[in-house]
Amino acid sequence: MAKPLLRYEQVMQLIETLIAERGLAPGDRLPTNQELAQMGGVSLISVRRALDELERADRVVRHQGVGTFVAGPPIVSEPGRAGGLLATLTEGEGPPAVETSLLSVTRGIAGPTIARVLGPDPAPSVWEITRLRRIRGRAMILERAVLPVALVPTIDEAALRAGGSLYRFLARRYGLVDEYAEQYLEVSSPTAVEQRLLGLPARRSVTRVRGVSFTAAGTPFDCFEQVSPAGDFAFYLAGQTNRHVLQASDIRDWRVLPAQQGPPGMGRRRRADQNP
Repeated sequence: MAKPLLRYEQVMQLIETLIAERGLAPGDRLPTNQELAQMGGVSLISVRRALDELERADRVVRHQGVGTFVAGPPIVSEPGRAGGLLATLTEGEGPPAVETSLLSVTRGIAGPTIARVLGPDPAPSVWEITRLRRIRGRAMILERAVLPVALVPTIDEAALRAGGSLYRFLARRYGLVDEYAEQYLEVSSPTAVEQRLLGLPARRSVTRVRGVSFTAAGTPFDCFEQVSPAGDFAFYLAGQTNRHVLQASDIRDWRVLPAQQGPPGMGRRRRADQNP
């Protein structure tokens, strides 16, 4: 005799039935937790447990303060390819629509790991540029680029606010083209800021990609970080480099220090919404 379903399993079955009978597609919103509880005649605890299980199975995705949605197939990213984000995201015949918001532009001093990677200056002055990428209207990628001021004296903040490509600007203005990169990928817990900006529910993990981009001549010019909800992306990695400047033992130290902590005259901090 078949074992009776637990209450949260009944809710999981209810949700799968709703998706099928209503023809819900990826991105469509599901009923609220309260509505699901009423429909299934169960408690909110059972509903939350069911959604936890479905989220782990990549059947639904929850956004804090917004709702629960039917999950789609993962977006395929090829971080090993050179070029901007649009060139490294593929889905079907073309990339999904990506909107970019500039959050801040800060000038500071590279932390120990980034300073070693950029070398030879033990405390180089750097730009730290933070942007939020939205895919189909959803906050999906929190991206940080750290660029040495010695190679990138100025940043066109107005163009970045308007959605312009940072890497196209670097190529045109300074001849810095990402020919290849070394990268380190891990699944980890988000910081409080990452959780808020990406709208993640409690206990949702993120995929964190940290790396450094090189020119064809082997000059490192961008220490970057991309944080996205775990499960929403599939990563295709290929290629090799003989540089190996990244080490797993110190990759967690990806800091930029306030300019005031560096040697005198090394610069000042400035947010994107402040005048130069």
